[in-house]
Amino acid sequence: MKSMKTKTRVGISGYGAYVPMYRIKGEEIRRVWGGKSPIPQKSVPGPDEDTVTFSIEAGRNALNRSSVDRDDVHAVLIGSESQAYAVKSDGTIVAEALGLSHDMSAANLEFACKAGTEAMQMCIGFVASGMMKAAMAIGADTSQGRPADPLEFTAGAGAGAFIFSEEDKNSLASVDLSYSYVTDTPDFWRRQGEKYPSHAGRFTGEPAYFKHVLTAARTILEDSGLEPREFAHAVFHQPNPGFVRKAAKKLGFTEDQIKHGLLTPRVGNCYAGAVPLALTNVLDHSSPGEKILVASFGSGAGSDSFVLTVKECIEKAKDLAPRTEFYVNREKFVDYAFYARYRRKIIR
Repeated sequence: MKSMKTKTRVGISGYGAYVPMYRIKGEEIRRVWGGKSPIPQKSVPGPDEDTVTFSIEAGRNALNRSSVDRDDVHAVLIGSESQAYAVKSDGTIVAEALGLSHDMSAANLEFACKAGTEAMQMCIGFVASGMMKAAMAIGADTSQGRPADPLEFTAGAGAGAFIFSEEDKNSLASVDLSYSYVTDTPDFWRRQGEKYPSHAGRFTGEPAYFKHVLTAARTILEDSGLEPREFAHAVFHQPNPGFVRKAAKKLGFTEDQIKHGLLTPRVGNCYAGAVPLALTNVLDHSSPGEKILVASFGSGAGSDSFVLTVKECIEKAKDLAPRTEFYVNREKFVDYAFYARYRRKIIR
């Protein structure tokens, strides 16, 4: 067995989402740069928004759904490709804004688009080891894309936050199993000091995304003894809808199983926030007893996978904070000039 199963049962005690209201349509980006857009639109941060503000909003929503006392949350780990500071922890700002204890471990985590699920793995370990009663994991990113680059069409913005604690009667979901798989596959990178990421397009699909997502998903399915048909929902990293559907089909999952976890057509690829955000929407649409498969992807490259089981308390928790669809449906469209100004592609 390659997957990781904790000796102490760990559960999700709270979850929350945030997506900025601004959107830009793919046809508007195409009007400026030409090319093809694989999605209709994407989310865009406002001029006063960044990874920290996203994380605060998502973290607050997670706390509002959780029975855990704020003083018992002893870690805030933020996975992102777009931290507000290169040298300073975003987690300290988030913890302070959320009124958490100063007896705290805070860190920025990096692993491209799987940095958010990397934070989840670490928080599960903190709780399972008994080091902490509760820990918060956040995946958050702002839209990053070099002008005229294919990423300009898909790079969205958003965040998902989760509080992990020992599984009990107040848990919203249990973490049954997890697994991580990595290789040194140079498909996507951004060197220190560079504003925009670069990518080796020919590596993006088969040797990068599909190899890692399929390996992580198949391994955890084999170790869990479960078949795809036994899951109500499946969440995959979503650089574009086509990759998600192809991965799901290869694994034996149906369109109905992935529909609530596929947010890319509405908000774009939120990078490290993509899978955490999608998982919040799945939890909003889940029912007690249902199983959820999660498989993230991070360029460079790696994948984290999880098997979750939804618990009874999910029903009363859903409306204790805004549901993910509230943020997804809250749209205000801007043109490319406003988008470029908001993202500081044009500086006055």
